[in-house]
Amino acid sequence: MTKFQDLGLKEELTKAIHEMGFVDAFPIQEAVIPVLITGRDVVGQAHTGSGKTAAFALAMLQQIKPKKGIQGLIMAPTRELAIQISGEVKKFGKYTGVRVATVYGGQGMGLQLDALDRGVEIVVATPGRLIDHLKRGSIELGDITHVVLDEADTMLDMGFIDDIQFILDLTPEDRIMSLFSATMPTAILRLSEDYLKNPKQFLLDADDLSGEGIDQAFLVIKDRDKMKYLIDFIKPIKGQIIVFCSTKYRTRDVAKYLHQEKFDAVAIEGDMSQSRREQAMSKFRNNKVDILVATDVASRGIDVPRVELVVNYDVPNQEMVYFHRIGRTARAGAKGRAITLVSYSSVGDWNLVKRQIKVPLTDLNKEMGIEISIPDPLKRQSTSRRYGGSQSRSGGYARSGGYGRSGGYGRSSGGGGRSSSRGDSRDGGSDGRKKYGDRGGNSYGGRSRW
Repeated sequence: MTKFQDLGLKEELTKAIHEMGFVDAFPIQEAVIPVLITGRDVVGQAHTGSGKTAAFALAMLQQIKPKKGIQGLIMAPTRELAIQISGEVKKFGKYTGVRVATVYGGQGMGLQLDALDRGVEIVVATPGRLIDHLKRGSIELGDITHVVLDEADTMLDMGFIDDIQFILDLTPEDRIMSLFSATMPTAILRLSEDYLKNPKQFLLDADDLSGEGIDQAFLVIKDRDKMKYLIDFIKPIKGQIIVFCSTKYRTRDVAKYLHQEKFDAVAIEGDMSQSRREQAMSKFRNNKVDILVATDVASRGIDVPRVELVVNYDVPNQEMVYFHRIGRTARAGAKGRAITLVSYSSVGDWNLVKRQIKVPLTDLNKEMGIEISIPDPLKRQSTSRRYGGSQSRSGGYARSGGYGRSGGYGRSSGGGGRSSSRGDSRDGGSDGRKKYGDRGGNSYGGRSRW
């Protein structure tokens, strides 16, 4: 392992890194930081939790000078991710004198204008709100030397491609640019060809969509039974838990039920103000509550190392979303668990996700002796609609141990919840656009009669 002090970083940065408890660089940090420092553009493909934020933040902080205007621009798809990135940049830049401003929809423009008026060197922004500032002249990009596009594939899915091109066209041609994405669809590759100069490519995790290091399990049950099994699964857990739901209404229902069962949980959902959303995330990050119930808007903006279990209360409607969700556990090489509750109406979508998973899955129906009894009409509809009559993959994934009654995933005896203490303006934040390449399909938040 390469140590941070061997990467050519200045003393102000290595001092902050040491205080944060980091010694050895992760592979993407070891690969990317020296290249960006030399002034070459970078394209990085890395799964969530791989340490890419530190990679681009440290390289940027190495070269940006205090009190010289806005020199660094980091774009992120959601407000939660933008806030998270800003927090990390501030920690790494603690001793550099470099100031950071975060601009995103949902927060009052006045607060952001005040921060910008005080002078900043790095702006972390969602594309929509950044364009608002550009149009009113409160942010200018003429002195930009470093640009980062983080989670570029998500920005593409959210319809930000035109906004990104508009913004990049306003930056100097001699900037240093890096683009990071979990996947590399054609539109992202085309974007890199248009705006990056001879980039060095680091496809460190191109094949790692398996969620390796995460014990993954699934249970196929009637939708109305999900809450009962959710309670059973979370009772034995000592660490923090994230429950992902497909809609804000489901999020509210699940959070409300957990409160009724005496669990200390917070939720992030559509009608919450930005301040309440930030307050909820702060409580979870600071370990003041144990359970966060959220829609997918939060799956890219949660960096909490203590998350022990992720529960997919609903099957996500895109395969990649599954990996972003479960990536909230097993951060930075730690171990974690993920359980997906599959309603009968979502079996077809779950089969699509399973095709992408490259590690053994634990079939909790077999483990717990729970039979699947899908009504024939629904079974025929799912088969013809999604697979053209072909049979879905079955069997072969059961793994002994770890998920039964003794392993923490089985039904627990006894009643009552834990006594210990353990926000999404549209899914995708207030800067959301119509999704690019949306598969459509049914709405997975509604309650099924099965």
